[in-house]
Amino acid sequence: MTMAQTLESPSRSGSWLARYAKLDQSAPRPPRVSFEFFPPSSLAMEESLWQSIEHLAPLAPEFISVTYGAGGSTRERTHATVKRILTETPLSAAAHLTCVDASRDDIERILDDYAAVGVRHIVALRGDLPVNAGQIEQRADGFAHAGELAAAIAKRGQFAVSVACYPEVHPQARSAKADLDHLKRKIDAGASRAISQFFFDPNIFVAFVDRARAAGIDVPIVPGILPITNFKRALDFAARCGTSVPASVRRIFEGLDETPEVRQLVSATMAAELCRELLANGVEDFHFYTLNRARLTQSICHLLGVRARPYAAGEQPA
Repeated sequence: MTMAQTLESPSRSGSWLARYAKLDQSAPRPPRVSFEFFPPSSLAMEESLWQSIEHLAPLAPEFISVTYGAGGSTRERTHATVKRILTETPLSAAAHLTCVDASRDDIERILDDYAAVGVRHIVALRGDLPVNAGQIEQRADGFAHAGELAAAIAKRGQFAVSVACYPEVHPQARSAKADLDHLKRKIDAGASRAISQFFFDPNIFVAFVDRARAAGIDVPIVPGILPITNFKRALDFAARCGTSVPASVRRIFEGLDETPEVRQLVSATMAAELCRELLANGVEDFHFYTLNRARLTQSICHLLGVRARPYAAGEQPA
């Protein structure tokens, strides 16, 4: 029997080829994608960021989001990055906005600035405290949590509002139910989309969406996907946000610290498999935490059938 006959044999139904064919049948069209970047802190990082955006723009993302540093530490850089995306690319840009240690007047001024440059989508977050900031008390003139921030943004009627959700529960939540109740309040306040924290087990996300639907949350819940560029850093991220790391994932990346090319291939395959499992469960959108690195995310999108398309001058992505 030839190698080709072996690969095509019905008895090989459990092979990777048959598995991918089955998953492809459950996903008749490519998913919608969006990408997250962080604002650059140096000229070299700025050049790298714009190279990444140029690589990913032809994939026609639904939007590109730009993060907001702890305690508003990147406010000006976030604003400048979002403005440049809107003025120099055909892409839709979403600006992250956090309310920790900010007054309501501060937030309103920031929203005025975003509206003036054409931003129409805000990702509303409570935000993290700056490193070594110590205890920061809730400001009497500020927003107590992301739900209040989302309500204030939605009330203006200028922006679509996205919020965060946690399939494995926010680390500071009292319970899974309390965390889901908080998400429900954010949606009731006017948010029209929830973007999840990253995870590695598709069953965790599917179960979370089921619980959210049972709780009356009916807006799109978009899975956040973290392509692993550095496994030790990914473990640190996971520890901080309450994401479990299965033993199987740890074994997959064991011994790859000194072989970045192999690690990237493994990472792309693993992330694509995660997304394919989600596609088979009815997911149609993915939000990629790119860490300002385009090629890995581009590889994953290619494996999912997301292909580049050219834009005419001034055209907006579909």
